[in-house]
Order: sequence, then structure tokens, then C-alpha cells
Amino acid sequence: MATKAGRDTDVLIIGAGMAGLVCALDLVEAGFAVQVLEAGDAPGGRMRTDAHDGFLLDRGFQVFNTGYPQVRRRIDTAALDLRPFTPGFLLDQPGGRVPVANPLRAPRVAARLRPGALGSARDLAAFAAFSARYALTPPRTIKRGPDLPARQVLAKAGMSARFIDEVLRPFFAGVFLEDGLDTSGHMFQLVWRSMMLGRIALPATGIGAVPAQLARRLPAGVLRLESPVKALTDDGVVLADGGELAARTVVVATDGPDAAALLPQLPVPQMRAVTTYYHATPYPPLDEPILVVDSTMRVLNTVVISNVCPGYAPVGLALVSTSVLAAESAPDEADVRRDLAEIYRTDTANWRLVKEYRINRALPAMPAPWPLSRTTRVAPGRYACGDHRATGSVQGAMASGARAAREVRADLGRGGPFSAGVTVTKLLTADLPVESLREPGGEEI
Repeated sequence: MATKAGRDTDVLIIGAGMAGLVCALDLVEAGFAVQVLEAGDAPGGRMRTDAHDGFLLDRGFQVFNTGYPQVRRRIDTAALDLRPFTPGFLLDQPGGRVPVANPLRAPRVAARLRPGALGSARDLAAFAAFSARYALTPPRTIKRGPDLPARQVLAKAGMSARFIDEVLRPFFAGVFLEDGLDTSGHMFQLVWRSMMLGRIALPATGIGAVPAQLARRLPAGVLRLESPVKALTDDGVVLADGGELAARTVVVATDGPDAAALLPQLPVPQMRAVTTYYHATPYPPLDEPILVVDSTMRVLNTVVISNVCPGYAPVGLALVSTSVLAAESAPDEADVRRDLAEIYRTDTANWRLVKEYRINRALPAMPAPWPLSRTTRVAPGRYACGDHRATGSVQGAMASGARAAREVRADLGRGGPFSAGVTVTKLLTADLPVESLREPGGEEI
């Protein structure tokens, strides 16, 4: 049985996803002795890439948004060898595929639009004006208004119900993993703003390259892989193998349900589920690196991912990624392949399923009104960070990790708010004011 470690660690961080890695880096930089305990065999949490049968498979369809403030601040994007998607998407309708893009952002894609193929001229003008406005609107201004569901935000911007339902809803169902546009309007507007300002791309070697880059910046010995935590104790944690580690402070940086298993008082939002199917094909059914969105929503979206990153597939084969809005109740692969035959207008009988990922905890639900940031303090010496404590995005996870590091530094340095009589309930349920949502240097969470 493993022996109990001495109290030579200031902070134990459970989980090496984006939140845990950012928290660890900030605390190490501040001079604290930190250990990160990761249950898996590599860092990344949900952002992992598997090598399988000659293919590179992200664990579920993912994209990398360079427009997020935390990404701009912390990630060396040049080192990732990013491969961009064609801006916009192709909306597959019964009458054919229609390109959808902001004309200010992707004029070449927008120029392919046939007159009348996407709603009225008024809808298109309202959509373009909406995109231009939010590309220029500071995040602080967005957050000042009432937080309405995304559907109401779009309607108030002058778009018709038909345009919203038939064009925008199918696309954003794939972004937020819900098909009613019930997501927080604040979150929706901030994500759309980041898409206008940044590029949507993938690292050439897979999405797992992003957390791997952060992990490499940690000093040797800080990150411990294959070290699942069984429980928290008054002195630190108990590992699954029975060993104990002591520390002044513990930060739980897992997904919401796993965090609540260790911190039962932690409120956890509902989680959205998705299933992604990877098919190997003898040739690419589409030549362009662009997302195809199904207007009938039989599938959320599909893309020839090897058109984006050729290294995802062996020479002589193509790789198609397709996602549906379910996990346990996801359709059989054969049914999905039949739907793809109609979407790509090709015979899919000889497509081979490489792997299927059923992800029950892909994103936290973020219905309006949704607080864009919450304190990470749970109890004295106990903190929780992750996208479930902020927003369901890479930006939200990283910002929550940064917030945890700030709050740990403050509390270890001067006793923190618990000595002032602030209750755990108030801290966990607080919806923080806009002023508290700014990163150092003016970056918005």
C-alpha cells in the first residue's frame, strides 16, 4: 500500500484538462508547489486525439477557435500548425447544398449563394448586420443587456422565424448541442463574436496538441498521469490505489458530475450528449474543407476531416466525421451511413466505420439566463473549476482555471473570504457582476 505523502505540496489539482492545466501553470508561475493528478494516460480531458488503425481521431468532433481571448493569451498557435476550415458552412437542403457565410468575413463563400436560396433579402441583410455589429461590440457591452435565449436574440435582430429555424438553428445545434436555441444569448453572442474575429481550425496532429502544449510548460514532476482520485480528505486526497497525498489546498478541475462526486455540495448543470462516427472512405465525397450542416437534423453536421487535416487519414483514404445529438439513444451506424449517402449524394455502402465515440458529458447546458462566470471557491481549501463553472467552451474552461488560480493565490496569501463569514451557498450560487468578468490586462472571460 502506498504511504502517506508529507505536506510539501501547496496545491493539488485533480484533472489535467484545459482548466486544470491553466490553473497549474498560473500557480507554478506564482511560486506555489503544485501537483496535477490526471486519471488518464495523457493530459487533455475531453480534448484528446487517439491514434487508431492509421487514423487520427479526436474524441468527438472538435474545432479550435483562435478568437478566444484565453487562446490568444496562452497558446502558441504557430506551433500547432493550424489547418483552417473554409469559413461558413454548407447547408444541405432537400433541393441542394447552400453556402452560408458572413459576407464580410468570407466573401468568396457568400458569393456562391444563389438568390433566394436562403430566405429573404431582409433576412440576409439582418444576418450580415448582426454579424458585423457583434464583431465590433466589446464583450462588456454584450453582457450589460438582459440575457435572453439565443432564439430571441436573433428574432430581435430582425431575422424571421423561418430563417432562424431552417438556417441558423441546425448550425448552432452543433455548436451548443441543443436544438431549440435555448442557450444563453450572452453566451451565443460572445461565441459568434469570437468566430467573427478568429479562425476555425484544427492542429495538424489533432486537437490533443492544444492541451499537450500547455502540459509541456509544466516543470518536471508536476503532472502525474494515471493517478485517479477516490476521495478528498481533511488533509488532501486518497488515490484509487489507496495512497494518500497531503496539500494545503485542493482544486477539482474535472467535469461537473465528477467534481460533484468529490464535492457533493457543488451544483452541477445538466450535461449535453453527442455521438461522433468516423468513416474511412476510398475517396473524399466532397473536395472542400468545409462543414456540412443537415437542415433536417438527422445528423448535426458532417465534414471530410481529412480535407482539413490530411494527416488524419492514411495515404489513399479519406476520413469523414459525423455527429448526432445523442449518446445512449444515438442511431445505429448503418442508419447514419444511409443518411450520409443522401447528404453527400454518393454511395456509402463501402464506407468503413473506424470508430464511434458516444460522449454523455460533452458540454454543460447553458440555458438563459446563465452566469458567465462563478467563483471557484467551494469550502475552505477546496475549489472547483471547469467549463461547468463558466461557459461550455475552451475559453470558459481556461478562464475558470485562471480564476481558480487567482482565488487560491488570494486565499493562501491573506486568508480569503471564508474568514469574513461568506457562506458556501452564497459563493456557489453567486452571479457575479460584469466588472468581475475581466481578465488581467483587460481580457474578458
